[in-house]
Parts: sequence; structure tokens; C-alpha cells
Amino acid sequence: MSSSVAISAWATLGRPLRLGVIGGGPGSFIGPIHMSAAVLDRRFVIVAGVLSSDPLRAVSHGATLGLDPARAYVSVEQMLEAESARAADDRIEAVAVMTPNDRHYNDCVLALQAGLHVICDKPMVNTLSQARHLVELVEQTQLAFCLTHNYSGYPMVRQARAMVEAGVLGDIRIVQAEYLQGGMALPVESGLLTDKLRWKLNPERSGPSLVLGDIGTHAHHLASYVSGSRVAQVSADVGAVVPGRVFDDYAAILWRFENGARGTCLVSQAAAGAENNVRIRIHGAKGMLAWEHLNPNYLHHAPLGDSVRILGRGDAHLHPAAQRATRIARGHPEGFRESFANLYADFAEAIAARITGQTADPLHGGSPGVRDGLWGQEFVDATLASSQRDGAWTPCHAPG
Repeated sequence: MSSSVAISAWATLGRPLRLGVIGGGPGSFIGPIHMSAAVLDRRFVIVAGVLSSDPLRAVSHGATLGLDPARAYVSVEQMLEAESARAADDRIEAVAVMTPNDRHYNDCVLALQAGLHVICDKPMVNTLSQARHLVELVEQTQLAFCLTHNYSGYPMVRQARAMVEAGVLGDIRIVQAEYLQGGMALPVESGLLTDKLRWKLNPERSGPSLVLGDIGTHAHHLASYVSGSRVAQVSADVGAVVPGRVFDDYAAILWRFENGARGTCLVSQAAAGAENNVRIRIHGAKGMLAWEHLNPNYLHHAPLGDSVRILGRGDAHLHPAAQRATRIARGHPEGFRESFANLYADFAEAIAARITGQTADPLHGGSPGVRDGLWGQEFVDATLASSQRDGAWTPCHAPG
């Protein structure tokens, strides 16, 4: 772990990076998570933002973050133009995008075209063409791009990934993912809608399937991240379990992976009594690994023919990737906010490597990027296409 710090590009840079935030204003759930995570390890300092399109709210909310009123902007275009006019050692170097889904694409494009590194909330975009264009733009500009599938930031998820990569489980045979929430078990759409629900329940803003975009992409990414393989084909049933509902709140998926593994994925936002819980089980020829969000500090390892082992976050013998993602000793739980902070730390390392010309610390290389966003959109489109064809097996990878 100490050697990781010694070769860190961010340590060589020796200063926090200047961040501008887009979205996350009053009433946002994810905005405060992003902003507190960005500054947790002092990798970033938030110096500018577009927190509201209303000038008064933009300034007032900017003040709560300690922003200079002159840097609390009312549009992305205004922020990019004003910041570009500032001295090179004062202007923003990166942006964090946490707007509603339909704005992600435009906000990311504008930032990348302005030469800024981007960290974006998921899902990355709402259409496959948008995802492909972002991949092209990131590869053309060579700017850092991070997508906040935050469950990949948990230390014990990184431990699981490292164990799979090391062959501890042998050939991967079965991958099971599940993400259940209960927040939409009641007919929330028939009541007074909050601003958040208003855009989420509008498919033109939230995307072609609410449940797949909101939580299905998380389950998909977690399965691919830990197993080390992309989903190749799906057979799916997507729809609503709440009577009379016109948007998707449920998806049951059979999937096949490029490495030959098979398995299942179940996601729902209408599972009455469920808390926010995503879980993953990986079965290989030599045993099984299991992790769940409601007990995130522990990873269950069941070697074939041996005793079950429980690995704890903070254990001294964990893989360096898991150790680097850990801040405090075992027995002092870390969780959701810290998982985001680990992605921000990886993002900072990628930016610092570009500034210093130094090779990035490989232990910071585990965060999802723009291609993960593309693969997530391919998964959503394939899953919907399969369901529309009564569960016909459908390839996830679009041509081109």
C-alpha cells in the first residue's frame, strides 16, 4: 500500500484538482453524495457549479458550498465560457455531471469539447448512438472519463474481482446478480409527484426503461466487473408488477457471458419490503464468492470442499486493490459515500497522470469508464428487445 502512494501520479502533482459541478442542487439525493465524495480524500476542490437554472437558487445554493458568487452559474455554456477565460492555474480542470439522465449526453459533450475531464452519474446516456459518440469523443480527446457505478468502489468488491482475476475460483461458470428496491411498491405515480419523480417517470427524460436504466445497469456492471467478462446474450422478461402501471418496475433476465458462464439477473423497484440492496454471487470450478450491499464490509468465500471463509474489509492479507480502497480499520464500517470517493480518487489519479506525464498507479485503474457506459446501454437495448420477442435470446453487442 505504501508503494502505491509512492508512485501515485496525484501525489506527484501535489495539489487538489479544480472541479466544477453540474446538477445536484436543492432537493437532489445524489448531488450531496457526489460532492462530499469528491472532497473526502482532498483530491478535488469544488470551485464552480451549475446548481440551478434559476439565478437566485444557483447563487444561494452555491453559497452553501462556499462558492464565489461569480462562479455559481446558471447554464453549462455560461460556466464553460467564463471558466475558460480564467487563468490556467485557476479555471476548472474537470466536471462532475449529476443532472437528470436526458442531460448527461449534452453536458458531457460540451465539457469534453472544452477540454475538461468528466465524471458522470449513471446511466451514461439514454441511447446507443449517444453512447457510441461519447466513446469516440473520449478516445479522440484522450481525456479522463469516469462513470459512477459506485458499487465497484467498495473494497470487498475489488477484493472479489482480484480473486477472480487470480484464478481463485477457477473457470467462472455461474453469475447471479440481484438488485431489489421497494420504493415503488405503491402506485407513486398516482400521487403528487416530486421534481425527481416527475423526470424519472418520463421516459423521454429517464430513458427507455426506468428499472433497467436506474438499477439494471448497476447489476449488469457489477456482474461484468467481478466476473471479468462481458454479457454476450440475454433472454428477458421486462414489465410492471404493480397493476395498471405503464412503466417498467421489474426485469428477470437469463444471461450468457463471453467467458462461457451463465446465470440470472433479477431487478425490481417494486419489491415490497425490500431495502436498497444489490448482491452478486460468482460460482467457479473451485468455489464461490458472494457480496451484498446491505453487508458491504464482508465477502463470503466458499472454496470447494473446504470451510466457508468470511473476509473483512481492513484485513491485512487482502489484495492491494482492496487495501487501497480502505480508509479505516476493520470494525469501523465504510459504505456508500466512501464507494463514490474511491471512484473520485481513481478519477483524480487518471487526471494527474495526464498532467504529470507519469504512469497512473495501476491500483487506481478499476473504475468504470466510457466503454462501460456503452456496454450498459447495449445491455438495456438488448434486454428490452428480448422481452418484446417473448424472451428470445438476443445479443448484447451491437455491430459497429
